Amino acid sequence: MQHLARIAIAACTLIWMPFLYADPASDRTALRDFYAKRFPDIPLSAHKDGAYALNAGAREQWLELEDFPPYEIEVDEGAELFTTAFADGTDFSACFRDARVRQDFPRFDAEQATVVTLEMAVNACLHDHGEAPWDYGSAEMNALTAYIAFKSRGQIVDLPTPQTAAEMDAYNAGKRFYQSRRGQLNFACSNCHVQIVGNQLRAETLSASIGHVTHWPTYRFKWQELGGLHLRFQECNSQVGAEPFQLQSEVYRNLEYFLTFMSNGMQWNGPTTRK
Repeated sequence: MQHLARIAIAACTLIWMPFLYADPASDRTALRDFYAKRFPDIPLSAHKDGAYALNAGAREQWLELEDFPPYEIEVDEGAELFTTAFADGTDFSACFRDARVRQDFPRFDAEQATVVTLEMAVNACLHDHGEAPWDYGSAEMNALTAYIAFKSRGQIVDLPTPQTAAEMDAYNAGKRFYQSRRGQLNFACSNCHVQIVGNQLRAETLSASIGHVTHWPTYRFKWQELGGLHLRFQECNSQVGAEPFQLQSEVYRNLEYFLTFMSNGMQWNGPTTRK
C-alpha cells in the first residue's frame, strides 16, 4: 500500500486540491465537504484527534494512555511559570487573563501587519515586562503553552475570516505553501493530508488537514518530549528532503494561520500525545 501510494504521488504532475477558490470561506467549505464524503462515517469534529479519528484500534490505545499522559509534569510546570512573578511584580496573567486564551491565537495583528502566534505573544509579554524572551523550542515555552492549551480545552477554533489585503496575503501564502511540492521527494502537505488521506505511509495513517492545529503542543514518543506545531512543520519538511524553516518564521506562521481557519468550528484539545 505504501509503495503504491508513493508511485501514485510521483506520477502526478499537478496537485489535486478540493479548495482552489478565491475566498477563504469557500476553501473551508470545499475542504470540509471533501472530508465528509471521503469519510462519511466519521464526524468532522472527530478530526481534532488526527489519525486517531481514522483508526479505531489505535484510538483505544491512545485514549487509555491519556488517562496518565506523559505531559502532566509539563502542564504543572507551566502552571507554576504562569504565576511566577516577573521583576516588576506582575506575571503572565497581566497579558493572558486566566490562561484560557488558546482560542485567541493565531491572529492577524494589523499594527504589526503579521500573524501573531501564541508563542510570539508569550515572548511579547516577557519583553513588555522587562524579561528575557524564551527560545521558541525551549522547555519553558512548551510547558507554558501546554498549560494554556490545557486550560483552554473545549474552546472552539473561531479565527475571523481574512478580509483585508494584508490578511489575505498571509492566508494565501499559507495556502500556497500547503499546496506546493518541495524537497527530494517532491511532496506537498496536501499530497499526504488530502490526496491520499486515510492511507498509510511509513506505517503512519495520514490524517485530515482539518484539526491539524488543535492539539499542540504535543508529546511525541518519537521526540520523547513536548514540542510545538512548528517543530512538526520542520519535521515534515525534513522528511520530504526539504530544508526546514526556523520556528516561528513567517512562512510557518502563515501556514498555521491557513490551517487554523480550515479548522474553524473544532475544539481546542491540547496538549496530547502522538507516536
